[in-house]
Amino acid sequence: MGKPVGLFDLENHFAFYGAYHSNPINIFIHTLFVWPIFFTSLVLFYFTPTICDFSQSGILPSGFNHVLVFNYGFLFALIYGLFYVILDKKAGSLAALICLVCWVGATFLAAHLGYSLAWKVVLAAQLFCWTGRFIGHGVFEKRAPALLDNLVQAFLMAPFFVLLEVLQSLFGYEPYPGFHARVKAKIEAEIKEWKDKKQKKNS
Repeated sequence: MGKPVGLFDLENHFAFYGAYHSNPINIFIHTLFVWPIFFTSLVLFYFTPTICDFSQSGILPSGFNHVLVFNYGFLFALIYGLFYVILDKKAGSLAALICLVCWVGATFLAAHLGYSLAWKVVLAAQLFCWTGRFIGHGVFEKRAPALLDNLVQAFLMAPFFVLLEVLQSLFGYEPYPGFHARVKAKIEAEIKEWKDKKQKKNS
């Protein structure tokens, strides 16, 4: 099977993100906070305009039609889910399922809270989670977050990175044989390059 390149090169994506997340405590902090950031973003996206209105179609079960609206929150979750499946069918399918569950859960929560309360809950959760992540970088990783170098790649990869870390730690999972060995070598090389540049700048 040919090796994917560019946008769908999981090895390079993982190595890029992993170079900014090599400290175990920082990885743990991100494992706790990344998916809640994704979830609460979907809560806010519930209040965006509807893309497709199925409320009168009867496609969804009774009681769901006025809650599960296909808005930008659904599109956001769909893009993430499809991207992860393309990167790796097995782990990506699990990640896509989590994206779907997050969208459904966020939709029901947003509908229950209403906009006037939802945005306050989202703001508090986002501030808490992002503060934790920046502490992880500043105190433990001692390196600025990946989003400062590549915003899109950092946001796209964060949820999948922590999921792959959990799968690897608990089950020894890797997308294909030799994946973690190759990624580890790339991460170590990138960290060494970064430290060398930092040392030259400070000297």
